Amino acid sequence: MTVSTTAVLRSEWIKIRSVRSVIGSLIGVLLVTLAITVLVCASVGQSEADNADTELLFGAFYALNFGQIAAISFGATAISSEYLNGALRISLAAVPRRGVFYAAKMALVGVSALVVGLVTSFSAFLVGQMFMGKYAIGLGEPGALRAAFGGGIYLALMALFAAGLTMLLRSAVAVLSLLIPFILVVSFVVGDVAGGAARYLPDRAGQLVLHQNPTGGLGPWSGLAVAAGWTAAALLAGWWAIRRRDA
Repeated sequence: MTVSTTAVLRSEWIKIRSVRSVIGSLIGVLLVTLAITVLVCASVGQSEADNADTELLFGAFYALNFGQIAAISFGATAISSEYLNGALRISLAAVPRRGVFYAAKMALVGVSALVVGLVTSFSAFLVGQMFMGKYAIGLGEPGALRAAFGGGIYLALMALFAAGLTMLLRSAVAVLSLLIPFILVVSFVVGDVAGGAARYLPDRAGQLVLHQNPTGGLGPWSGLAVAAGWTAAALLAGWWAIRRRDA
């Protein structure tokens, strides 16, 4: 029996919205980002903006550093739910064509993360500027519209990056234990040691799109392309895993 792609997509969407940990992580991308945005902008936003070295555009998206953790959690939990109680065996029994199953699952993860990511990025920017007084900038500011769109794309890439790694490692705990410390700590340590080479790390490269005028060898979109390359590598690794391993 051949299962239509539409039916597979519908079933994968049902999984995403019915598993609490998965949909909770997705909603958390928006809620966490907005909460941090309001907290930071309302408390120290104007005082920080008064500093001559502050980049107002990049600062407007500061909370995406926390939103990306929720995005990573969403990507990881969306995949790891397949490894609970033999769910993957049931899924592959229903959809024997592993390529269709994998493509549908990753497409739903990517589209869901992109929609929420774009809403999050634009909302964080617009809400944050409400607290910035005379330092407020609008979407007409050079680079602002690009940064808002790019921020949403970046969040989706990080969710897919985590999803691909989870399919490879078969564990959300392993992926979260690897990626979250890397992004929050290791990336900055490596940056201090490696200098310009650190720009090619997925988080550093992807966040260049949030800068008004990035310096160095990568521009805003080329930096996002580097992050997309890391994501593609993770998705290919996940594809290899599901094709070659037993359920």
